Amino acid sequence: MRTVFFKLLIITLAFSIVSCKKENTFTDYKYADGPAVITCEGLNSKLYQEALYAFENDILTYHKKINTSTTLVQAYSRVMRASIYGQLKLEEIISAHTVKVFKALKNENDLWVEGNPKSRLNYNSIIVNCISKNIMDKALNTTFNALISTNSMSPKLFGSPLMSKFTRTSNDKYLATYIALDLFYAKLFDVDLSKINFDKKEPLEDFDVILKKPEADPHAGHNH
Repeated sequence: MRTVFFKLLIITLAFSIVSCKKENTFTDYKYADGPAVITCEGLNSKLYQEALYAFENDILTYHKKINTSTTLVQAYSRVMRASIYGQLKLEEIISAHTVKVFKALKNENDLWVEGNPKSRLNYNSIIVNCISKNIMDKALNTTFNALISTNSMSPKLFGSPLMSKFTRTSNDKYLATYIALDLFYAKLFDVDLSKINFDKKEPLEDFDVILKKPEADPHAGHNH
């Protein structure tokens, strides 16, 4: 009995140590002093806050290289559209710091799933459940929850109503966190991050040219 007890104790301690290591591996926080983003219980809120602000910094920095007058909301609009249509140039946007954040996110217990052709994001995860309860826009909230409850959720299906309300990202950081996770970080699984040269990245040509969409959203900061 004593032998069995000690074996169980060792296994329990080992599991606890591994869990602690998983939770505390990321320490390179740049945005810890920013306004709180996610406040649901049972979440690594500090890491998700870092993930959102790192994402926002990347997309704004990138689009300001193309057009210095670009706002964060406009950057959201362009990134969402490119991601949903499969034309997001992640290698051109992501920074070395955000790669570190992504590696930490990969260790989150229930955040990702494999084998789902729609997305790597686990729509049954704690963070998605948190988001589903807090999206401020009633219509988007209803659509979001309906798609999840019917197991129909995907970036493309939610993308259409989402793109029409991209301005909501300015004050709804739960919605913004969903965008960052599903339309940006989830897609990094398909990118060979080791091949990105962060010292020689150059901005691409005008975003609407890349997307071949001359009828760009008039609110996205373009001159027609």
